Amino acid sequence: MSTKRPLVLITGASTGLGLVLAKSLIAGDQHNLVLTARQKSLHRFTDEGITESQFVHLRPLDITNKFERLEVILECESKLGGLDILINNAGVALRSVVEDASADDRINLLDVNYISPMRLAALALPSMRARKSGKILNISSAAGLIGMPTMAAYCGSKFALEGATESLWYEVKPWNIHVSLIIPGFIHSDSFNKTLKTTLSNESLHSRGRDPYYNHYTSMEKLIASAMNWTWATPESIAKKIIRVMNSKKPPLRVLATVDAWVLFLFRRFLPRSVYHWFVFLSVSKSKKWGKKTTKIKTKRAS
Repeated sequence: MSTKRPLVLITGASTGLGLVLAKSLIAGDQHNLVLTARQKSLHRFTDEGITESQFVHLRPLDITNKFERLEVILECESKLGGLDILINNAGVALRSVVEDASADDRINLLDVNYISPMRLAALALPSMRARKSGKILNISSAAGLIGMPTMAAYCGSKFALEGATESLWYEVKPWNIHVSLIIPGFIHSDSFNKTLKTTLSNESLHSRGRDPYYNHYTSMEKLIASAMNWTWATPESIAKKIIRVMNSKKPPLRVLATVDAWVLFLFRRFLPRSVYHWFVFLSVSKSKKWGKKTTKIKTKRAS
C-alpha cells in the first residue's frame, strides 16, 4: 500500500479561512502541503508560527501572475510528487454599487475571483488526467447564489466562478477528477472590515446622506456586520467541512457550508421569483428609504 501523502496546494493561505485551513491540516499531519500567498504576505506564515518542513512548503503566489502560477504547478509536478488536491481559496471582496465601480475594478475582481483560479485549475489538470485522479475545490460564496445590493461586481465574479466550476465538473468526470464548490454564507470574523471599496463608494459612504447611494451603503453595512457578528459559522467550522470534502471519495459539486447559505439556496429555488426578490429587498434594513432624502446628486460616476 502506498504511503504517499496527498499533495495539497492552497492559495491565499496566509490569512482568513485559508490560514485556518492550513493550520488544521498541519495539525492533522496527513498531507503534504504547499501553502501560498503573495510575496509581500509570506511573513504572515512566520508570524503565525508556520515554517518550512518536510511536509510544509511555503511559496509566493500571486494568482493573477501567470509566471508564478506556472512555477508553483511545475514544482508540484516535478519535485513534490504530483498535485492531488487544488484548493482555490484566494479571493477579494469589493463594496460598490454598479455606478461606483470602474471597468478596472470589475476586471480586477473577475481576474482574482474567477479567471485566475480557473487558469490555475487548467494548469493542474493535465497531470490529474494522466493519473486519472485529483480534486479541485473552489471556495465560492453565497454571493454566487444571489445578487446582493452594493456588491454587484463581487457577486458577478462569484456567479462566474459557480458557472465555470459546474462546467468543469462535467468535463473532467471521465478522468475521475472531482470538482467541488464550497459555498459559505456569513462567517463570524472581522473580514468584513477588510472589504475593499472603490473611491466613489467610499465617498458615498462618508457623505452623510448627500449621495444618492448613501442609504444603500449604510444599511448594507449594518446588515452584513450584524449577520457576521451573530452567525454561528466560523472559519474553523468551514475548514472542517473543506477537510471532509478533501477526504471524501465522491464529494458533491456544491457544498452549502453554512445555515444561511442553505436558507438562501432554498428560498431562491422554491419561492416564486417575484416573492423572492421582494423578500431580499425588504430584508435589507431601511431599504424603503433608498433613493430618498439626498441633497446631492453625483453627475460624474465611474464607467
